[in-house]
Amino acid sequence: MNKKGFVSLLMASVMTAGMLAGCSGGNNNAKNGNTEPTTAPAESAAATNQTQGSFPDYSKGFEKKVSLDIPVYERAYEGWNVSDNYYTRWVQAEFGDKYNIEVNYVPITRAKEVTDYEQLLASHKAPDIIFHYDMPQALTYYGEDVMQPLDYTEIENYAPTYWKNMGSTIEQYGTVDDQKTFFFAARPEADNFVNIIRKDWVEKVGMKVEDLTSLEKYNEMLAKWKEAGLGVTGGNLLQNFYNFNYAFREWPVDAKYRALYSDLSVADLTTADTEAFLRNLNYQYNNGLLDKEFYLRNDEPKVKAEFVSGKTGNFAFYLANNTDVFAATLQNNPDAEFAVVPPYAGVPEGNKPQGRAYWPFGFIMGINYESTPEERAAVWMYLEWLSQPENLFKFQNGIEGENYTLDADGIALKNPDYKGEAVLAQNNNKDYWGLVTEIAQYPDAAKTRTANLRNWAPAGYETLADDLVKYYDEVAEFRTPDALFNVVLEKVNEYKADLNTLFQELYVKVVLAPEAEFDATYEAAKKTYLDAGYQEVLDEKQAAIDAGKFR
Repeated sequence: MNKKGFVSLLMASVMTAGMLAGCSGGNNNAKNGNTEPTTAPAESAAATNQTQGSFPDYSKGFEKKVSLDIPVYERAYEGWNVSDNYYTRWVQAEFGDKYNIEVNYVPITRAKEVTDYEQLLASHKAPDIIFHYDMPQALTYYGEDVMQPLDYTEIENYAPTYWKNMGSTIEQYGTVDDQKTFFFAARPEADNFVNIIRKDWVEKVGMKVEDLTSLEKYNEMLAKWKEAGLGVTGGNLLQNFYNFNYAFREWPVDAKYRALYSDLSVADLTTADTEAFLRNLNYQYNNGLLDKEFYLRNDEPKVKAEFVSGKTGNFAFYLANNTDVFAATLQNNPDAEFAVVPPYAGVPEGNKPQGRAYWPFGFIMGINYESTPEERAAVWMYLEWLSQPENLFKFQNGIEGENYTLDADGIALKNPDYKGEAVLAQNNNKDYWGLVTEIAQYPDAAKTRTANLRNWAPAGYETLADDLVKYYDEVAEFRTPDALFNVVLEKVNEYKADLNTLFQELYVKVVLAPEAEFDATYEAAKKTYLDAGYQEVLDEKQAAIDAGKFR
C-alpha cells in the first residue's frame, strides 16, 4: 500500500485496519466455541509428519469433509456478495468438490480489518488464514500467539508451484524469534494507487495540472479555487495507517531515523516532519482551503461522496477499469474533467517526493492456531490450485467471450459493459487472488505492464493510467520501505490502540486551532502523546535499533 507521502497531505482515503480490540486470550479453545483444550500449536504443526518430508496423500481428496475458511475483504461494493458469487461457487465446484473441501469465504471489513479479526479470534470463528498487509500488525498477531508454527517442507509438499514462486521469500522473511511463522503473496513492482483532481477546476483558475510542482503551488491553486467558489481539497481522518509526513522529511532519510519514526501502526506526532505537515493542514483549514469536516470522513465512501458531489476537487483510490467514480461524478457535474495529481504537488519546495516502498511481498499470512492439520493442508492445496495460471487467469479476468476477449498478444481485453453472472468485483477480484500475488502478470514484463494499464484504465480514461505509471517511475528513487523489525515490539502492541485513538483527537485539535495558537496547541499535544506511552514506544524501538534487530 504504497500511498505516496503527499497523498495523505492531499487527504487520500486511508483504508487500512481498524482499532485493535481485545484478543482471544489463552489460545486453548477450538473453533466455533468448543471449550475443550486442543493440541498445542507446535504439536499440531507437526501432527501430519510421520517422518521428515512424509505427509498424508490428499490428491484424491480428504476422507472426511474439511471446512476451509478463507478471509476476503468486504469493501461494500454495491450489489457484491463477497461470500456467495459466481467465483466462490466456481472455486467450490472446481477445487472444493474435487478434494472434499467446503470452501467458505469469511468477510473481513477492509476499513476495520483488525477489529474484525480480533473479534473473530475471540469468538473462535477466525478463518484458517490470518493476514495483513503490514508487518507491524502481523507481528502483533504473532505476539498474541494466534498463529501456529509452520513446516516449510509441508508447504512445499502440498503446494509445489506456490513454493517455487514464494519459497525464497518465505525463507528470507517468514521467521520470527527463530520460529517459522509467515508465508506471503508475491508483490511485483507496480502500484495502481492514484490521486485524481478536477482538471477543469484547475484550468478554470488559470493554471495547468503540470503547474502543481510543489506544496506552495498546490496551496496557491486552492486559494484560487476558493476565490472562484469552486470547492476545496478533500479530507479524511488519519487513522490506522501512518505515512502522512514523508514529503516533509529530509532526503536521504537516515535508516535508523526511519526505523524509529516510520511506523504504519503508531503515528509519529513529535518530529519536525509532523509539525510541518500539521502546520500546513492548520493553514489550509483556517483559510478555508480544506474540507471543514475532514475529521468526519473516516472511510473511503465518505471521502468519495464529497468528490462525486462536486464539493471537493481531489480523490485518492485504487484505479481500476470498472470503477464507478468518474461516471458518478459526471452525473452531478457533466463538465467534469480529471487528471492525476503530480507527485510533487504535496512536497514543500526544496524537498523530495518521498514515498513508502513496498516490501517484496504482498499479504503477510499465518495459519490460525486453531486450524487442524487437515485444514492447514487444505490451505496449502488451495494456494497451489490458485497458483495455477489457468485458475489465476480466470479469477482475474472472468470468462472469455463474456468478461473479455483475447487480443493478438494473448492479453485479455475487458468488456466494460458486461453485467452478467460472472461480473468481476470492482477491483477485478483482487481480494480473492491477492493471496498469491498483488498484480496480474503475464509471462513477460512488457505484456504485464500493458495488461496492468488495461486493468487499471476505465474506458475513456486511459491517460490516467499512463500518467499514474509515468509518475510512479519518475519518483521511484525516493521510495523507501519501512524498517522491518525481527522482534516483537511489546510496547507497540501495548499502546498502539490507545495511541491510535489519542492521535486522532490530538492532531485534529491541532489542525482546528486558530493559527495564532498552533504552536502552543502542538506543544501540549506532543507532551500528552509522549506521556501516554509514545515515549515508551520510542525507547523500546531505539533499544531494538541499537541491537540491530531491524533491516
